Amino acid sequence: MRVGVPKEIKNHEYRVGLTPASVRELVHHGHAVVVQSGAGAGIGAADADYLAAGAGIGADAVQVFADAEMIVKVKEPQPAERALLRAEQVLFTYLHLAPDPDQCRDLLASRATCIAYETVTGRHGALPLLAPMSEVAGRLAVQAGAYCLERAHGGMGVLLGGVPGVPPARIAILGAGVVGSNAAQIAVGTGAQVVVLDRSVDALRRIDRLLGARVMTVFSNRDNVERELLAADLVIGAVLIPGAAAPKLVTRAMLPRMKPGAVIVDVAIDQGGCAESSRPTTHAEPTYVVEGVVHYCVANMPGGVPRTSTYALNHATLPFVLALADKGWKQALRDDPYLKAGLNVCAGQVTCAEVAEALGYPAVAPDSLL
Repeated sequence: MRVGVPKEIKNHEYRVGLTPASVRELVHHGHAVVVQSGAGAGIGAADADYLAAGAGIGADAVQVFADAEMIVKVKEPQPAERALLRAEQVLFTYLHLAPDPDQCRDLLASRATCIAYETVTGRHGALPLLAPMSEVAGRLAVQAGAYCLERAHGGMGVLLGGVPGVPPARIAILGAGVVGSNAAQIAVGTGAQVVVLDRSVDALRRIDRLLGARVMTVFSNRDNVERELLAADLVIGAVLIPGAAAPKLVTRAMLPRMKPGAVIVDVAIDQGGCAESSRPTTHAEPTYVVEGVVHYCVANMPGGVPRTSTYALNHATLPFVLALADKGWKQALRDDPYLKAGLNVCAGQVTCAEVAEALGYPAVAPDSLL
């Protein structure tokens, strides 16, 4: 199979779909890989590194998309990239379609086969291709929140860990999944007071076993969420419903009652955000203020640490990339029900039930297209 790796063009996105080591594996399996010139610069991988791994170098995205049967990316295709997709071409990347009707419409029109990292499943409901970036985003969320709490950046001027004689900040983490548990690990290390809320008692038990008395676990209901939001200096939105839009746990009516200069880091923004006041921001302009509350809603947080993120992501995606290339996408999906769950759009139809429900399309069973 001919595999293409374009340079990411989303604002301040420095990750790349395949590392030179991953390219070498594909070439070893007998596949041809074309990488856009400069695609790996953000992770310190030069064109020469890709050439040494056996890839060809494409001058621009137009060439890469034209040459490739399968496109491997990181972030959802931007409008200029969606215009380059064609029927029966395979796109393997993060899509996050539920809150993005324009992207979904363009992918349907392209008739390409679009497989989303974030809905590929694993045993017991795990999300193996979302997990590494959730780990990164969860850890980054505390770092970003600490920065935003500084007075010079719009916050109330609180140090997360406090100092002797001055109490630490209070952090409320909404969600005890991969993002929330990683945020909690970093948060306790700062010395902050940490509260984790979730509807799953089993998830709260895992946090308790992991971090013990350093974290307070709270069952998530309206009363508890509201109470913790009003007490928090930093709120980290870490909720996820796979493939679907994030639930709005933070209402606009709550904002005026929160502490002036409090910060919301909405990691759920890729799925629409868990605050009614959230809207996507960029690394170039990461924050805005509503009712005195600083909102950090960068939609590609792991792109800020592209070396760590790209290598972590490739460790998870490479086996699936190889399966798609070795077998072809139809046989690969027939053989692996977990990979089949990643099929979101195919032949002009929506094949992910959650996306279909969120955007008002009829859902088509993936098996009908295989």
